[in-house]
Amino acid sequence: MSHPILNDAVAKMKKSVDYTLHEFSAIHTGKATPTMVEGVMVEAYGSTMRLKECAAISTPDARLIQIQPWDAGVSKAIVKGIQEANLGFNPIVDGKLIRIPLPEMSRERRLEFVKTAHKLAEEGRVHVRNIRRDALETLKKAKLPEDEAKRVEKEIQAATDKSIKEIGDHLAHKEKDLMTV
Repeated sequence: MSHPILNDAVAKMKKSVDYTLHEFSAIHTGKATPTMVEGVMVEAYGSTMRLKECAAISTPDARLIQIQPWDAGVSKAIVKGIQEANLGFNPIVDGKLIRIPLPEMSRERRLEFVKTAHKLAEEGRVHVRNIRRDALETLKKAKLPEDEAKRVEKEIQAATDKSIKEIGDHLAHKEKDLMTV
């Protein structure tokens, strides 16, 4: 038997966990993935758009990102966008393609990324706890019968624990990815 306050809290916690995992995916582990650059902002056609909106992005191997603009006229803008994004990449224009060879990551750089992942995980956990707090306040105001209130409170706590554990599991996985050379 679910309750609207519980359902709302669970949905918000899921969004919070998903957001944290999405943030994790932007931390690169030294293996090429399109997510490393798809959010780069490119000035093209008189407006600013994401790279994935003006080019096909692929990873022919683990050390290379390849970008194929849909219009060769935006190549320079793409290169400029990647350089301005300060990702530490050095894009090379090769005919109609833009290639980004990934630099080998030093141990220091890997540890920096691990720190970033820990910070993102903590932000995610804090967000989940804030959702729990708001849900419990809403529950108090709802003046439900005591046994129902206790049950919903327990379930909100269970959802909180599950969300925090999920963030922790993904953090451990990300850390392992980052430290595996």
